[in-house]
Formats: sequence, structure tokens, C-alpha cells
Amino acid sequence: MGHYPLPKEGDFIGEVKTIEADHEDTLIDIGLRHGIGYNAIRQANPDTRVWLPGEGTDVVVPTRFILPPGPREGVVINIAELRLYYYPSVEESEAPRVETYPIGIGRMDWQTPLGETQITAKVEDPTWYPPQSIIKEYAERGVDLPRAVPPGPDNPLGDFAMILGIPGYLIHGTNRPQGVGMRVSHGCIRMLPEDIEELIYRVPVGATVRLVNEPFKLGWTPQGTLQAQVYPVPDTSPEELSARIEKAFDVATQAANDRKFLIDYARLKQMVENPNGIPQPLLLAEAPFEIPAGSFYDRVELDHALYSQLEASLPEEATNE
Repeated sequence: MGHYPLPKEGDFIGEVKTIEADHEDTLIDIGLRHGIGYNAIRQANPDTRVWLPGEGTDVVVPTRFILPPGPREGVVINIAELRLYYYPSVEESEAPRVETYPIGIGRMDWQTPLGETQITAKVEDPTWYPPQSIIKEYAERGVDLPRAVPPGPDNPLGDFAMILGIPGYLIHGTNRPQGVGMRVSHGCIRMLPEDIEELIYRVPVGATVRLVNEPFKLGWTPQGTLQAQVYPVPDTSPEELSARIEKAFDVATQAANDRKFLIDYARLKQMVENPNGIPQPLLLAEAPFEIPAGSFYDRVELDHALYSQLEASLPEEATNE
């Protein structure tokens, strides 16, 4: 689960699945069984009850991902996506591969930092030394937090931790797995206990860790279709949302220009306004006629009549992308 061959063409791994819930399932249980955290499974199933979906209810499991932009090496953590990607080194005879895991990150008032760092050490059964700021926060809630929390069920670091070059930040396990896929930590990156146990022995000390914040990802399918994958940005103001739509239009237009494709700007705008984390195609297909310069890439939403006319002219395999 979560292990994929690196695509030879295009930018996608995995597939979206639909499964039937059992009578005792919660939405969280279903997500974690398939490597999907809380926020992602909720976004993909906004009308499904979290604690009791109901036996036989169809649940969408969003296990199709556009790989994050940038070098495909080491560890890449996309904060906006609440997801970690690992590109292990392989022998010349081995096919390149990628692994991906859900993570929990810092709350808005304890934001996880961005940038490039390294794994400087790996620890089994770590002791947690909470900083003074966290001790003070707990004290304000009436909880006397010790200066050192030994290994065990009460340790929020879980059984394993990888120490980052950013002072005070770790990739670690957790004693509360249901928080994976949420913004609930004090800035560190938490993983499911079974995921970090699988990962920690294979990621070498010195491995590069790149922390990015990419709520809007673009990727090409092997068939040449541009798709987008969009994630929510917490506490977005109307002005910030408008800026994000403008930026999405810019990035998508730049990606499509060289290939003479028509972008469905109406769909793109809707995706940014109502993100669900599931990749969706942005392009109608390769244009069946020459596109006059500036006619459709001038940041306008496609005319719906043109959309229908052009879509009807495409081969079936293109419209079903």
C-alpha cells in the first residue's frame, strides 16, 4: 500500500477507488486502511457521515496523486496535501519507485516550516522533551506537563522519530493515529505508527527532505491530458481566493500553451473554489484546429457552446480521460 513504480511518462501514481463500507466502519477507519488521512477522506466524501457511513455506502478513496513539482529524490513533504513522498535510491537494475504516506502537521498557530533540510538522526523509543512554549500552553489548560516524557503509550512521538536539520522539528510516529491527516501537531510531522516503522529503517541519515506548500498541482497523463489536483487552504479570505484563482489560471495557461490545448477555465475556477483533492482533467483535448494567438488563453472562461461543440468532435477515448 502506497508503493508505486515511478511513471516513465506523465506525473501520476495510483487510482481513485470506490469501496463499500461495512456496518462497523467509520470514514476515518476506511481512509487509514487505504493510506488516506482524515481531511482527505472527508474532502472526497463531503456528504458521508464520518462516524457511521452505513453498511453498503459507497466511499470514494482518493488514492490517485499528481507527484509534487521539483526533483523526484529523497523525501518530499507537501504541507498543503498533508502527504509525504519518498523516492528511494535504487540499483541500476531496479526500476525507480515512489512511496507515499499520509501525515499530520502543525496547527495554524504552530506552522510546519518550509524549505530544504536533511534527516540528521534516527531514534527508536524517543523521549519527548517539550519546549517551554508547549509546557506553558498545557499549563493554561490546567495540565502539568513534565519536562521529559519517556517512551510509552503517553508519548506523542510514538515509537520512532527522524530528526530534521531544522532545530526542534521531527518526523515521528504518534500515539493518536486518528490525528494523521489533520493539522493538529505543534509543527512536527506525524505519521501512522506502521508507516514510520516501515520507513525509518530505509531512509538513510543525510537524506534530503524538501518541505513545500503546494495546494495546486498540475500533471500530464501519459495520453497527454493536463489534470489538476487541488487542496483546501485554511482560513482563506475572498481576496486570497481571488489571487489563488488568478495564479492557477497563470500556471495552467503556461503549462498548456506549448501543446496547443484548450483549458476549461470554468472547471479550473470551480476546482480552486471547491477543492476535493481528486485529480480532474483541465483540457478539452488537443485542438482540432489552429488556435489564434490569445483567443482562449486570455484568462476567460470557455464559452459553454464551444465546449460542447469541441467535446463532441473528440474521439471517445479522449473525452473519457
